Amino acid sequence: MERFGKLQLTDVTFDDEKHVMRVVDKIVAPLGRRVDEASPMVDARLPDGSRVNAIIPPLSLVGPVLTIRRFPKQPLTVDDIVRLGSMTREMADFLSAAVRAKLNVIVSGGTGSGKTTLLNVLSSFIPETERIVTVEDAAELQLIQDHVVTLESRASNIDGKGEITIRSLVKNCLRMRPDRIIVGEVRSGEALDMLQAMNTGHDGSLTTVHANSPRESLSRIETMVLMAGMDLPVRAIRDQIAKAINLIVQQERLQDGTRKIVSVAEVQGLEGDTIILEDLFRYEQTGYEAGKVIGAFRATGARPRCYEKFSAMGVHLPLSVFGKVLLNA
Repeated sequence: MERFGKLQLTDVTFDDEKHVMRVVDKIVAPLGRRVDEASPMVDARLPDGSRVNAIIPPLSLVGPVLTIRRFPKQPLTVDDIVRLGSMTREMADFLSAAVRAKLNVIVSGGTGSGKTTLLNVLSSFIPETERIVTVEDAAELQLIQDHVVTLESRASNIDGKGEITIRSLVKNCLRMRPDRIIVGEVRSGEALDMLQAMNTGHDGSLTTVHANSPRESLSRIETMVLMAGMDLPVRAIRDQIAKAINLIVQQERLQDGTRKIVSVAEVQGLEGDTIILEDLFRYEQTGYEAGKVIGAFRATGARPRCYEKFSAMGVHLPLSVFGKVLLNA
């Protein structure tokens, strides 16, 4: 069980592998799913929103494995995130302004780094008056707004039919008159559809991607666009990325289990074949003592190019959030 960001052994045990299988069957049967030799792997959502994954032999060489990811009944708020030390109040103010000003934001991070939680917090800044369409593999987002349409992909049945992919849902949601599109995670060719949506008037879109740095997230998106099967030149893809994405927020789980935003970077355009990134905020780790990470958040002092858009959208943000260097400029 994960507690405070770290895995811990509990005193809960099973009698044997058959006992585990009975528990797995009890969980997935009400969901209309089954786990057996013909279908030895299942990924599903429980009625309370928890994610469950089960995989059995012969795919698993250690016997049946059951993984459950639970989510808090009350989603974390931005105040909770600041209190827990994942970001500063200045960073929160900037990200709030960015979402309200309809910047396109990518949340990047590794597995278990808290991407979905952060995406949920960012989505809370979207005004109540806007129509939001979410697209997810398994619905995890807990949006607080009234006007939210939730779409969920569907795996194929035992006969290999009936699959509805994230990509087809992203294409469909463009026909639903969304003010905002939120994709839980881009993993494949839907990255191309997401970029095209961002570039064709659907500003303020949000999504997450698995990557270990802002620069790496751009490379991942580039690769995923190629997975869409379109024979596009690399420069054309990078041009689309540079025009579509405004901010990359990098989330990381550190050695002590804490989750922090380690970088907020602005995509500033394309020079030659290189996408230009500028760090606006970063977390600088200075040590590790008594099982705790020591460090501090810093504003780089760079003034984001998107700042002009804040004023145009009627969003006020004092320049002081970007650090003293900017104030002296």
